[in-house]
Amino acid sequence: MRDYSDISAISCKVTLMLEAGLHLRLLREHLGLTMRDVETASARIAERHGNGEFAVSPSRLSDIETKGLIPSIFRLYALAVIYRRDLREVLSWYGVDLNTAMADVNLNLPPKSHRCEILQSASAVQMPTRLDPAFDPRRTCNLGRMIEKWGLVPLTYLAQFASDHYTYGYIGSEDFTMYPILPPGTFLQVDESRDEVVYGMWRSEYERPIYFVETRQGYTCCWCTMSGENIVLQPHSLSPAPVRILSHPQDAEVIGQVVGIALKLGDWRPLESLADAKPDSKEPQALN
Repeated sequence: MRDYSDISAISCKVTLMLEAGLHLRLLREHLGLTMRDVETASARIAERHGNGEFAVSPSRLSDIETKGLIPSIFRLYALAVIYRRDLREVLSWYGVDLNTAMADVNLNLPPKSHRCEILQSASAVQMPTRLDPAFDPRRTCNLGRMIEKWGLVPLTYLAQFASDHYTYGYIGSEDFTMYPILPPGTFLQVDESRDEVVYGMWRSEYERPIYFVETRQGYTCCWCTMSGENIVLQPHSLSPAPVRILSHPQDAEVIGQVVGIALKLGDWRPLESLADAKPDSKEPQALN
């Protein structure tokens, strides 16, 4: 039996390669370059780098433009330089979008801590560019419902935020429920597919799942346990917030599990009012 899904995938790939070749041909013609001109220019690049792989012969260029032949990394670089285009743009024509690299890098997690320099490969990502005017930084909220417009901006680490599985939260400046793990001002990435409270033997408070919960009074971020038809909203042991027991899901609904955070380090202030704080106070401090 013929696998039509494979045939469709191959057809889409061929179409993509042919369109990329057409882009290159139109660029060449727009610049008034003949195939011989490209051959001569690429030969100079090959000579400068001491590598003949940069050279693009007329026959090879014809196959690239009309037959969907994928150029090598060397010839792709040479064509981008000759046609005065950003190599990242040319790569995107062949289905390699470096702006998605930060989302793809999370598919592989090396066991050792390391520097992540892949950020330099992207130029723009999707992120919120306009929030609802009702957004109040003092209150914990669901940012996914506050976003009015998405746009392309050069903040690469937020590339993974464009997933349908996630919503985004913000811990209000007056919400100390999960302090000091999640101080006020923390941005949250919430996986909406993990909306069931799970149980286990947690070796530390950092392993225990933290949930983003919507109540009749607003949103909160906390640990959760189920007790019959009720849900127990448990704050951090160092938090001044009380334990709350609410009906589930009538009075409290789990939006999802917190799977990522972004917070500002430094610029701390004491939990008590600044007027009452002592300069040499050793008390824990919360994020502005």
